[in-house]
Amino acid sequence: MENLVQSHMVPGKSLASSVRTMCWLVTLLCKISPTFIIGKFDGILGLGFPEISVGGAPPIWQSMKEQKLVAEDVFSFWLNRDPDASAGGELVFGGVDPKHYKGNHTYVPVTRKGYWQFDMGDLLIGGHSTGYCAGGCAAIVDSGTSLLAGPTTIVAQVNHAIGAEGIISTECKEVVREYGEMILELLIAQTSPQKVCTQIGLCVFDGAHSLSNPIESVVEKQNRGSDLFCTACEMAVVWIQNQLRENKTKELILNYANQLCERLPSPNGESTVDCDQISEMPNLAFTIANKTFTLTPEQYIVKLEQAGQTICISGFMAYDVPPPRGPLWILGDVFMGAYHTVFDFGENRIGFAKPA
Repeated sequence: MENLVQSHMVPGKSLASSVRTMCWLVTLLCKISPTFIIGKFDGILGLGFPEISVGGAPPIWQSMKEQKLVAEDVFSFWLNRDPDASAGGELVFGGVDPKHYKGNHTYVPVTRKGYWQFDMGDLLIGGHSTGYCAGGCAAIVDSGTSLLAGPTTIVAQVNHAIGAEGIISTECKEVVREYGEMILELLIAQTSPQKVCTQIGLCVFDGAHSLSNPIESVVEKQNRGSDLFCTACEMAVVWIQNQLRENKTKELILNYANQLCERLPSPNGESTVDCDQISEMPNLAFTIANKTFTLTPEQYIVKLEQAGQTICISGFMAYDVPPPRGPLWILGDVFMGAYHTVFDFGENRIGFAKPA
């Protein structure tokens, strides 16, 4: 472990990693990282790339490299999700601690510098595709984000699968009620999914993409009128298309879409679940570098103690980043707690391995 700089964390404390200069991510962190509201901090240890550094200040890992203080051009995280453990985690500069992972790391290249961004694939619920990112989505890994943030279209499916309680979106249910059969018929007729909502008049389309505002979190668009109906339609298309692949009947497909409308997240993104049902929930899996990285219910459900009672929170929240940066997943501490993570700035890549 020569020339390694190690930082130990206390249980339950998230180490803020990336310099947050983009408004959309700052807003997100305020919503999903209660640590930033409750905790007392002297500042943020920016571990992003220099491209987003405030005032052009070099990130600490770059300064360490320039001063030849590290043996390898990497830093690595081990986050211990056991609240009763004496050590909450470990950040190692200059290498990895072999005591904290097993097997080999799976590496994926950084596709965009700034945050540690890479390309990922589908999210699977109990081994079944959720559809929206089947063709690929961008993702960033961020230790300063407590939960997992992703497209509303997928998070609604997750909430449905795990029984999370969100808000009822009147507009979403209205779209399914009034246009569900029409969407179904168009998809059966092999209409391009990207053009379905245009053909039924809920979205304006220029032949390449929707001209309404790119998909945003439905709960943030309650007063956006037609934009919200377009968004609800685009989500319904994904849901219905997935059910068609499963050869479900029309009645089952429309009932499923209607149920997903009821699982849209609350305005602040939080969704609660029944703690007694955790063992019955499905495994969820991210597809990265053509491999699946599974999260068990015990890993993606966050337990909080409030007034002597245990409250269980879904580790997933909806947050829609518009193109061209999105659709985007933000893999925070829920994911990093399940997988030892290596940030390799020498080779511009990120590695994941099972923790020891």
